[in-house]
Amino acid sequence: MIIPTIGDMLRAHERIKPHIHKTPVLTSSYFNELTGAELFFKCENFQKAGVFKARGASNAVFSLGNDMLEKGVATHSSGNHALSLSYAAGRRGIPCTVVMPRTAPQAKKDAVKGYGGRIIECEPSTSSREAVFAEVVAETGAEFVHPYNDHRVIAGQGTCSNELLKQVEGLDAVIAPIGGGGMVSGTCLTLSNLAPEVKIYAAEPEQADDAMRSFKAGHIIADDAPETIADGLKVPLKDLTWHFVSNHVSDILTVSEQEIIDAMKLIWKRMKIVMEPSSAVPLAAIIKNKDTFAGKRVGIIITGGNVDLDLLPWLKN
Repeated sequence: MIIPTIGDMLRAHERIKPHIHKTPVLTSSYFNELTGAELFFKCENFQKAGVFKARGASNAVFSLGNDMLEKGVATHSSGNHALSLSYAAGRRGIPCTVVMPRTAPQAKKDAVKGYGGRIIECEPSTSSREAVFAEVVAETGAEFVHPYNDHRVIAGQGTCSNELLKQVEGLDAVIAPIGGGGMVSGTCLTLSNLAPEVKIYAAEPEQADDAMRSFKAGHIIADDAPETIADGLKVPLKDLTWHFVSNHVSDILTVSEQEIIDAMKLIWKRMKIVMEPSSAVPLAAIIKNKDTFAGKRVGIIITGGNVDLDLLPWLKN
């Protein structure tokens, strides 16, 4: 296990600057009044490929030696890492193969293909995903870029909080959604070194709450195929992300499916920004736990905006 350092994050930021956006921070007086906190929304839904994962994927791809370029890269992902790695591979002109659950959102499959990635489908479980992926690597010899349990990826994700610290002074806390823990780990890497006074929170669906249960138990608890509308948060923690979560996260807060939908709809309505369900989980957690954040300056990482507009969750209700 290679644990990335703050130097790795800073070098990653210089490496990927030509390939990413410095995303904006938005505020909302409505949400400040609703929650009793000052909220600062770091909008990675405006990132290249529509998601924060473009940071980690770009760092991994542009870290590769020339000897690996012909074989390219490969990964398994429900969507956002797949399309981000396809984007980064396209920028470097190398092949990218991704294993995706057959149930992954069509919008994300279309984005992968649009960036030139090759998709191989699997069943919607961690065990199926990893078995099919092993066959892909054996066939292609490609460099595996794990969606989150990779030191290059975590160093890249840490650049988001590095920007946020420069954009907003005096933060008391930062909160991000957690699935496998890549963004939260990157946040831990940056804040624990550059702003250790800032508390780090993670937010998770009740129906995919393995990170919260792991946090409480003191060891990784992995669910194979949880069901939640927040499709980007279905994967379990791994050893590298657990290192950061267990050492630096203050708490993991959970929210119901309806609370996720309500927060997602509310932010679309009040702030006019498109986000996917996973991105609404932190706001839902703040609304649910107002006492924890009241009077605080809180950074919220809006992780992505790759949502299927034909399948908006409130249209089903």
